[in-house]
Amino acid sequence: MDGINIKQLAEALNVSTSTISRAFRNSGGIKQHTKDLILAKAKELNYQPNHYASNLRDQKSKTIAVIVPELANNYFSQAIHGIEQVARANGYNILIYSTDDDLEKEMDFIQHLHNGRVEGIIMSVSGEAENHNYLNEFGARRLPMVQFDRVYDDIDTPKIITDDYDSSFIATEHLIEQGCKRIGYLVVKKDLSIGKTREGGYIDALKKHNIKFDEELIIDCSNSYEENDPIIKKALQDLKLDGIFASVERLAFATYYASYDLKINIPNQLKVISFSSLEIAPLLNPSLTTITQPAIEIGSLSAKLLFDILLDKPNEFDSKNKLILKSQIIHRNSTKKA
Repeated sequence: MDGINIKQLAEALNVSTSTISRAFRNSGGIKQHTKDLILAKAKELNYQPNHYASNLRDQKSKTIAVIVPELANNYFSQAIHGIEQVARANGYNILIYSTDDDLEKEMDFIQHLHNGRVEGIIMSVSGEAENHNYLNEFGARRLPMVQFDRVYDDIDTPKIITDDYDSSFIATEHLIEQGCKRIGYLVVKKDLSIGKTREGGYIDALKKHNIKFDEELIIDCSNSYEENDPIIKKALQDLKLDGIFASVERLAFATYYASYDLKINIPNQLKVISFSSLEIAPLLNPSLTTITQPAIEIGSLSAKLLFDILLDKPNEFDSKNKLILKSQIIHRNSTKKA
């Protein structure tokens, strides 16, 4: 049976809607007998109070939004878990929005969220539009925001990132030390700031070891497994790669699949390292060497910074600076010497 709304319940009991609201909020000014009648009738008619609407009237939604480029990436799943833990501890719920790396979606979400639905936003951005002023269009009404992982530097908010340049440098150097000379860098949307930062670490590691940088070895991929398969197979066949540095874990998976189909042995013929927070990385065959970001910690810190703003708590962190956390390189069999 479909539920009824508050007006229909009030008519059935011949009371005001405000009396219904007081009964469900357990407020004063209502007799226990009346409250019991209201709750019993509500149960009979399958009435569910709209706490969201009530919170809006109180100017508190007790909800924050989390905007991420995708949900399939294990890194973002872990970050959201960290955010949710802190939100729940503060009595808040979270709404999750996935942009699918689409700037238009991101802009629509931001516009939608400024209707009072949430009190703050934690966001990993989707793209690199030249102008991000749409985030400032709301003026004094702009919601408190914390950015993490992928960020817009020209927007004045707290930002939490990892040491992507250093991690990429160390990852590339590790492949070189394992004997690799032709290292492909696999990236999704290489024009994103995070992709450029990781590319910079890759290029500088090559220079340090006197390996000539070849633009052809920067391989631009997509979010689609179906599209990546022929791209990576072509690269493996035409470019004679002996090492792969994958900027995201899906590209490492695609490399494993492509190598299997082409009968390329990992790690004897091709060594693979990837940014990944995947918990099953040690169980892959061969186990995957990873640059593992502290995803849960990033989510927790992002949420704590946002709640410091929402609850007007003092915080020593300067919102104009970035908080940079260190990632961990975990050596496994995919980069092992023969």
